[in-house]
Amino acid sequence: MKPGALLDALAETVVGQHTVLESLLHATIAGGHVVLEGPPGLAKTLACRALAVAVGGSFKRVQFTPDLLPSDIVGTRVFDQRSGGFTTVLGPIFANVLLADEINRAPAKVQSALLEGMQERQVTIGPQSFPLPDPFLVTATMNPLDSDGTYALPLAQMDRFLVKLVVGYPSAEEEVTILERFGGAPPPMPAGIASMNDLLRWRDEARAVYLEARLQRYAVDLVRATRAAHPYLDRGASPRATLALAALSRARALCDGRSFVVPDDVRGVAPAVLRHRLAFNYRTLTEHVDPEAVVAELVASVSVP
Repeated sequence: MKPGALLDALAETVVGQHTVLESLLHATIAGGHVVLEGPPGLAKTLACRALAVAVGGSFKRVQFTPDLLPSDIVGTRVFDQRSGGFTTVLGPIFANVLLADEINRAPAKVQSALLEGMQERQVTIGPQSFPLPDPFLVTATMNPLDSDGTYALPLAQMDRFLVKLVVGYPSAEEEVTILERFGGAPPPMPAGIASMNDLLRWRDEARAVYLEARLQRYAVDLVRATRAAHPYLDRGASPRATLALAALSRARALCDGRSFVVPDDVRGVAPAVLRHRLAFNYRTLTEHVDPEAVVAELVASVSVP
């Protein structure tokens, strides 16, 4: 089983968005979490559901709303009158694939409930800690921050997402295909294309992909470029971004059938790794500067080895 089969299965469900689907696959193989941002109706949730169905394993979906509680995600302790003690009820986070739908419609207290699970791969409920399944992947969708009823995600949480993917509108031809494919009864999603064991094997193979010293330095230079004085940035990316660049580059090389990373791998994954880790200042709003243009400028400013 090759990773390309999983990408083909996703493409059978989601029309267009090839770059988004590729990045979603790379992040899954790299073992990181994914957040997709875009206006409603662009198949963000569909892409996450299609991934979960294609790889099998357990899948849970949580619709984030303003009245959601942390216990609705991680679980809680319930008093059992018959035994006279407390029992633990595990929440939906205990799944191989967790879909956090419209994650930025819940307040920060609820969003922070995911932090321990995303980083430590465990959840603490009362006095006990419970390990999460392996593999464990959080796929989150979010609406743009100018939408009504949205909250800004805490920077600490955003940094724990391996990549942030921006989903745009389809072309006219793609929209015709969408109408033909989904205008009647929705087609079934391809199921069981890969297994959890396949994902674990691909993860091990990706870790073994060779990343030479010059490309390691290139990844470091890309991240350090975000920390230099910049008129539109208050703060750059952390070393977690450097690790993400290396992991995602290896996954991309594996999907392309190579046992080594090339400069285009590092450069190609850089925007998805960096865009959500930069703290843009007020000037980006007052001067109507596109943050994506700032990220592209930073990537272009570093010479490729």
